[in-house]
Amino acid sequence: MDAAGSQVADECAQYAGQYQSGFITTQGGNLLCSKIIHLITNNHVKSQVSKVLHVCEQRMYKSVAFPAIGTGQAGHSPARVADEMLDAIVEFARQKSVQHLQTIKIVIFQANMFSDFYESMKKRENSDSSTTESLLSAFKSFFWGKSQSSENKKLMILEKKVYLVTFQICGESQEKVDATESWIKDLILKEQLENTVADEAIESFDEAQIAILEDLQRRKQVTIHLENKLSPPQIKISGISRDVYSVSLEVQRMIQQIKSTEEEQSKAELLYNMVEWRYPGSNGSYVAFDKLTNTQLEHAKVFRKPYLNVKINKKNYKVDLNTLKATDDQGKTINLQRLAKGEGKG
Repeated sequence: MDAAGSQVADECAQYAGQYQSGFITTQGGNLLCSKIIHLITNNHVKSQVSKVLHVCEQRMYKSVAFPAIGTGQAGHSPARVADEMLDAIVEFARQKSVQHLQTIKIVIFQANMFSDFYESMKKRENSDSSTTESLLSAFKSFFWGKSQSSENKKLMILEKKVYLVTFQICGESQEKVDATESWIKDLILKEQLENTVADEAIESFDEAQIAILEDLQRRKQVTIHLENKLSPPQIKISGISRDVYSVSLEVQRMIQQIKSTEEEQSKAELLYNMVEWRYPGSNGSYVAFDKLTNTQLEHAKVFRKPYLNVKINKKNYKVDLNTLKATDDQGKTINLQRLAKGEGKG
């Protein structure tokens, strides 16, 4: 309230006792937002979040940011709050009628709550869902902005690889010809296998992954068919059994690599909301490190590593985590900043 300014405090005083549906709405004041929705804290975090989301949609707001509701003076368990808030967001995201609200953020200032919210998200990512839009897709859409629709997204198509072999069977009778045809088909089926790999991460395949699949299709006795319009997207691999097994393992490795990258990016995004590392820019200003370097610096400090090597403007620097000083290869030293958001500079 202090950061919002006296205008917002006066509005709250004006509307005191006039709460409708458990909240009132004021102007944004000094904060970088157009409106502030003030909640009366109760034990029903999920219903409160759900109400706010529907109000935002009705008012055609594009984005909304929540704190970790009830974890302060109300004393609610962070793990329980994380589950209830994310349950409400998932249920809202599943609704096909949602048109206006595109981004939902949960801002966590307390470092000890980070793991509770992260684990709650991971539970949903790993859950099995038969809904049209998976929970993982819903989280990506509402926490990091909506991705392009399947109609607008560039369609990735693998070059089809088809080799035709023609058998001409001659025999003393039709019965022997039919028997030979059946024998050949049985031999082919024994050597053939089809395997389907379905995973949300396939949606993130770009030109690099498609090129790998095309190379595998050229080198191996397989045909690879990419179904990226299904939910979840699928890759069908058919061909000689031993090659289908090896290509399937390679596809699984690619999927795991994408998931690991996205997980690191998610962690970096959440950590950036709590702590920001900066280096000197021009005219006495400071510039924020990219989010992955920000994560590396913070982890190094938390785990009490004495030094960490980073790049600043394409130059190598050695950072002293105790003094927050960085020294380049020529011995020039600069001062870094570590800003704990919501707590001032650290």
